[in-house]
Amino acid sequence: MLTLQSITYLHPNRDVLFENLHLSVQAHEKIALIGNNGAGKSTLLRLIAGILTPVAGIIRRDAAPYYVPQHTGQYNDSSVAEALGIDRKLKALQSILAGDVSEANMTVLEDDWTIEERCTEAFAEWGLSDIDLFGPMAALSGGQKTKVFLAGIRIHQPELVLMDEPSNHLDAPARQQLYDYITNTRQTLVVVSHDRTLLNLIDTVCELDRDGITRYGGNYDFYVEQKELAAGALQQDVKSMEKALRKARETEREAIERQQKLDARGKKKQEKAGLPTISMNTFRNNAEKSTARLKGVHADKIDNLSQELQQLRAALPDMDKMKIDLDHSHLHKGKVLITAKDLNYAYGDKPLWPTALNFQLRSGERWALNGPNGSGKTTLIRLILGTLAPTAGLLERAEMNALYIDQDYSLVQGDISVYEQAQTFNSGALEEYEIKTRLNRFLFTRADWDKPCNALSGGEKMRLLLCCLTIGNQAPDLIILDEPTNNLDIQNIGILTAAVNEYKGTLILVSHDARFLQETGVGQELLLEN
Repeated sequence: MLTLQSITYLHPNRDVLFENLHLSVQAHEKIALIGNNGAGKSTLLRLIAGILTPVAGIIRRDAAPYYVPQHTGQYNDSSVAEALGIDRKLKALQSILAGDVSEANMTVLEDDWTIEERCTEAFAEWGLSDIDLFGPMAALSGGQKTKVFLAGIRIHQPELVLMDEPSNHLDAPARQQLYDYITNTRQTLVVVSHDRTLLNLIDTVCELDRDGITRYGGNYDFYVEQKELAAGALQQDVKSMEKALRKARETEREAIERQQKLDARGKKKQEKAGLPTISMNTFRNNAEKSTARLKGVHADKIDNLSQELQQLRAALPDMDKMKIDLDHSHLHKGKVLITAKDLNYAYGDKPLWPTALNFQLRSGERWALNGPNGSGKTTLIRLILGTLAPTAGLLERAEMNALYIDQDYSLVQGDISVYEQAQTFNSGALEEYEIKTRLNRFLFTRADWDKPCNALSGGEKMRLLLCCLTIGNQAPDLIILDEPTNNLDIQNIGILTAAVNEYKGTLILVSHDARFLQETGVGQELLLEN
């Protein structure tokens, strides 16, 4: 169905993204393609789709693929029908039905007389019945744009479907609809995703990294088990190598001490024998050469062990190298932070929520703020933060330090360096070396300190922001995370999960990632309706 042979791709600056990749996907097989940010997953998907061309290698497809893109901004100047590639067919059909049965219209239509009917059915299936096919894509929300391309699967009826982060902008009901499609379809799928619920629906996981593509014959949970086993073995190898290095250094020290004692005894014997100075000098030179040879033998062994240890440590997962040490809120647990009484907000004359909101948020609690797209989650966050005033009811806020982190990590300033960003949180007057030590703990090495923040990936911005929180003199009393996993790969989701679990303050999470909510110990839900 799909075969990739010796695929190599270069960045525009001629840097190699990946080389000599091999992958085979059989008809009706479902493949999850995972890997860290920057590994080239989206690029590989676009190569398979035919949007990009490899510099070397061959891609064979038995059928034309249908591609669901992650980013849709390039379609903002297009109509919905143009984005789906069906505008010419629809116009040809309309012209034919209006009486223009020209050869040109018949050629464009290609006897596809049900195209309009399939559009109606597909759009209804995805809750898009009110969308005009010839209306602008720019007028749609991120979730609607994703649904348009998902509806396109039913419209085009392809044998091979490629999907790049298809659940990113979907609310919970739409995600479930996507999950049902993936579970039940007989179409061949290649899916790039960090949504672990979705990944568990697919029976084959392929990991893309610097060494190529590794296939795991199981779902995401199986993949995690295999990686944990490998990481455990690697950790054991590191410990064994560290032990061997300590032993080698100890053996070197003992051997040199032993040689020096022998030399000292020999020197005393020769002094007692009254040997001439020239003989004593010869003996001393021979002893020094012997010690130097001994050191050289051990130094080579120690150097080899050190290099092997460095290679093993470099192969460790980033999570095992990081040191996360978030401070805790100083508010006592159970203190009332937010009280909402008959709270509402109106845009024009219409209240946002059909039923006014009544709730209390206490220090130390973990809440999930849920609701379909357009239910007012962002508005409620602004009310909680005090940047928006209610138009009905009351919202009382205790004195506290709150921090809002959106899915783009906008708190990270793009026009300053990584080190300068860390300094903006330095309320405790830490010394420069302490700031850089903490940056190192979050995997920002000397080479990264002067890098502009706008050059960072989503995962790097998240790690930098977590680092900044450890630099601050006091952790926030309340952290609000708004779809924090949307732009993160699986590795960085793990890093964020570990940091959130270490934080003991109050937390509000806006997320459609059910597994992330579960793993971060969310205990209460505030469900908004529209």
